[in-house]
Amino acid sequence: HITKKQNNYKFKTLNIRLIFEKEGVYLHTNAKRSNQDTTIPGFIRIVERAGVPALEWSPLEDEGRTAPAVLYTKKDGEGGEEDTNFDPGYEPDWAVISTVKKDREHVPVRDSGQWSFSLPLSELYSLRRARFSLGRNFLVFTSRGGHPLPPLHFHRGGTRELLRAMHRYIILDQSPVDGRLFLAYPHDSGALSQSFDKLQLLDDGGSDLVSRFIQDPYATTFGGFSKVTNFFKAALRPPDSSVYSRTAQDPSFPLQPDEEPGFELITCGVELGPRPDVTRGQPMDKWEEFLDPQGRVKNPERIKELVFRGGITPNLRKEVWKFLLGFYPWNSTTKEREDILRVKTLVDEYFRMKVQWKSVSEEQEMRNSLLRGYRSLIERDVSRTDRHNTFFSGNDNPGLTLLHDVLMTYCMYNFDLGYVQGMSDLLSPLLFVTQNEVESFWCLTGFMELVHQNFEESQEAMKQQLLQLSVLLKALDPELCDFLDSQDSGSLCFCFRWLLIWFKREFSFEDILILWEVLWTRLPCDNFHLLIACSILQSQRGELIGSDHDFNTILKHINELTMKLDLQSVLRGAEAIYLQLIQCKELPLKVQQVLGLYIPSSSEEDSPDSQASETQRLLSESQAGAASSNSASDGLTVIEKCMENVYI
Repeated sequence: HITKKQNNYKFKTLNIRLIFEKEGVYLHTNAKRSNQDTTIPGFIRIVERAGVPALEWSPLEDEGRTAPAVLYTKKDGEGGEEDTNFDPGYEPDWAVISTVKKDREHVPVRDSGQWSFSLPLSELYSLRRARFSLGRNFLVFTSRGGHPLPPLHFHRGGTRELLRAMHRYIILDQSPVDGRLFLAYPHDSGALSQSFDKLQLLDDGGSDLVSRFIQDPYATTFGGFSKVTNFFKAALRPPDSSVYSRTAQDPSFPLQPDEEPGFELITCGVELGPRPDVTRGQPMDKWEEFLDPQGRVKNPERIKELVFRGGITPNLRKEVWKFLLGFYPWNSTTKEREDILRVKTLVDEYFRMKVQWKSVSEEQEMRNSLLRGYRSLIERDVSRTDRHNTFFSGNDNPGLTLLHDVLMTYCMYNFDLGYVQGMSDLLSPLLFVTQNEVESFWCLTGFMELVHQNFEESQEAMKQQLLQLSVLLKALDPELCDFLDSQDSGSLCFCFRWLLIWFKREFSFEDILILWEVLWTRLPCDNFHLLIACSILQSQRGELIGSDHDFNTILKHINELTMKLDLQSVLRGAEAIYLQLIQCKELPLKVQQVLGLYIPSSSEEDSPDSQASETQRLLSESQAGAASSNSASDGLTVIEKCMENVYI
């Protein structure tokens, strides 16, 4: 065991100044190889090397050697000695998040041994506060170059003292998007004055503020920066939304037990009310009574409400689905629907498009690699789609031929998108219910209008949905989010298959018929499928939190939920979550946007600091976290790894 006095002597001999040191900080490696420990005890330190402050961690077993000196542009040091004998005080929960900045070169984080690291504080980008009731407070450091480090768990406390020591060199600014999120900035008085003057947000003068920064950087950071933060929050909150914050100078607020003295109170999550009890209804079993004498649907919204509440009886599905998927307009008469069916079958598109691909000769197809590729994918997927269902089981089944022909014809209908793996999963229930080639095709086009962006090569829509799911889950269950973050699973990529094909592989074929018709109503909001995902995740929190799961085992556990979920329970949970959220008076703007409760004005959308730019920044964070989560030898990105599970 090496004493602090011995460490001080060692650092002096190496011309390194030790500023802060804490033992009992465990690095969680999430090692994919069973012969490696997943937690390694060690030291966290702040040191100055040639005047450059750096944050360093090294395991106990490596105390015979030190982290390498990583030299950057020297910064003038501040006078005076730092008192490292801090009172233990309250131990806050902290975490650091991953954000990628691509606009300039950064010197990468250097490792000493397998897990030791040395990160200059000038290269730290952001921190996030966490509420984690299991007593394992953790930090996950990420550099400005987007290099995330393994989580550090403070089993013996010490994060408060560490942050006080860090603040000698950096300023922490609360993010307008997440109250637990902080950005790190250097102490640069000139830059601060210039920025404040440019924003014109300070009513007490930029130069005076800078002098207060030098005298009391912590209090001034969270007091003065709150005005800067509000500037960005204005673009992210509705006009009537109020922001609750307090600084150390406001004596009207009592000091809370989970609050750092001298800091702004940062809430870890949304204060939600109780979750209401929800009951499901019976399937809709009447249809004719909702039609007028000409066959028009008298009250489409009432039909949607009944379908959302209980689904549809099997004998009515074929008719009602055509309305839900846009094959028939809600205000069409019986005669008009007959004409629509005749035109779409004989006169118009379908068979004309089908003839196009069927008339291509083998010689022509040899020179059309795109069509040849589509056909190959379709033939492969058709052979393994819902073969347990009698409609598609066995060899030479006519249902398989219809599945193949409809998908090939869709390639002619939408050649830009063509065929993407997973689309056969969307078609098979439609074909099973309609029992008709033409009707199933046009129902598929209506379904694809809702989800076609899921299949685009850029995957931007999938990234956006995963981000929106993260926003919802953070509001609902910050503790679960913190646990997933600590296990490199904060990107929620294990939900990729759920969102891509609307839970098709998670529930039985019969349950999917009910789930999809509920989702097609678009009630109570367009993103109800994300609330279903939240309902499933929260149902699994007891299995996940407190377990020994890492990234791989979390992914495995989620995949093994297939056919084990109770649909009615999941639907009740999702609706209850929606009602709980909309009853919250201070619901964050981003959550309101996901639920469709708030739509940004055109001026907000055009602003460079608008929600769109913030979304793009968070997307970059998600990509950075995904890249870090899968640094194992298989070389796949996290998204690719999750996509593998869609098609297996």
